[in-house]
Amino acid sequence: MKRTAEHGSGSVAQRGGAPAGRVDADGAMVSVEEIADMAGRLRPHVRHTPSIEVRAKDLGLSNCRVTLKLELHQHSGSFKARGAFANLLNRAVPPAGVVAASGGNHGAAVAYAAEQMKVHAKIFVPIVSSPSKVARIRQYGAELVVGGADYAAALAASEAWTHQAGGMPVHAFDQRETLLGTGSLGMELEGDVPDLTALLAAVGGGGLVGGIAAWYQNRVAVIGVEPENSPTATHALRAGRPIDAPASGLAVDSLAPRRVGRLVFPILRDFVDRVVLVTDEEIRRAQRTLWDLVRVVAEPGGACAFAALLSGRYRPSPGAHVGVVVSGGNTTAVDFDRT
Repeated sequence: MKRTAEHGSGSVAQRGGAPAGRVDADGAMVSVEEIADMAGRLRPHVRHTPSIEVRAKDLGLSNCRVTLKLELHQHSGSFKARGAFANLLNRAVPPAGVVAASGGNHGAAVAYAAEQMKVHAKIFVPIVSSPSKVARIRQYGAELVVGGADYAAALAASEAWTHQAGGMPVHAFDQRETLLGTGSLGMELEGDVPDLTALLAAVGGGGLVGGIAAWYQNRVAVIGVEPENSPTATHALRAGRPIDAPASGLAVDSLAPRRVGRLVFPILRDFVDRVVLVTDEEIRRAQRTLWDLVRVVAEPGGACAFAALLSGRYRPSPGAHVGVVVSGGNTTAVDFDRT
């Protein structure tokens, strides 16, 4: 079976043949058993976020069902808390504490987890990080460094500090513990909604879709969705390896790391059904629709997967039950001081 980019042209990648029950991420095996074990360890630290079914006809669809997984109700406002706690629970934190580079959400999650675990956190974010995310990181008491044009610059700065000070780096997506943490979302969703036939999740570096796909392992068609201005997975699958992609657009502070992770790529190749691209305009419309339909305030990255369904970039098969991960609620889109 070949995987294609639905907004774009040509075949992207050939499905591989990873052994059942595990993902070979360049030697780092991510098994469903390990995900389940991590989910149990995470349970006291993360929220079991709600899943709600919406009427397909309200989205202009028919002969299908649609369920939203509201992971933006997670601690710190996104799924990133799962990976952050997985790292802090599974690794020995040195006296210098933890360090992370982030567009914003991962930084907030690491800051929150560090506050809860009573360790020091130093977070590097680029100047494009939104004010709401910067404020949330500071709220959790982390030491914050704002600088550099994009996530790649923040990552380079964090690596230089780590080399000097000896802190424990917590990568936003390209780390085994992070994938085990995000895999718990897939396990949780399957327990709540066992009859899904397809699941849409946003792609930046690939930590979210990678963890979910590692859990489902082709039992559900996992669809990656990314902004056309930041096509990291699309470029990687066409090239057969992670390569740099453009990094701009409405969701630049959450879905634009330039390239998917080295550990993530084999999972994308073997267990993600396909990747679709959406425009900034379609993401903005998805944000408005989520508010109008279910009174959910999602940031652009959090609404990206929903945009694929709403715009028709992804078209469900007749009788399908489609899940959509809505993750990312760190935004100032609603100003309660003016109401």
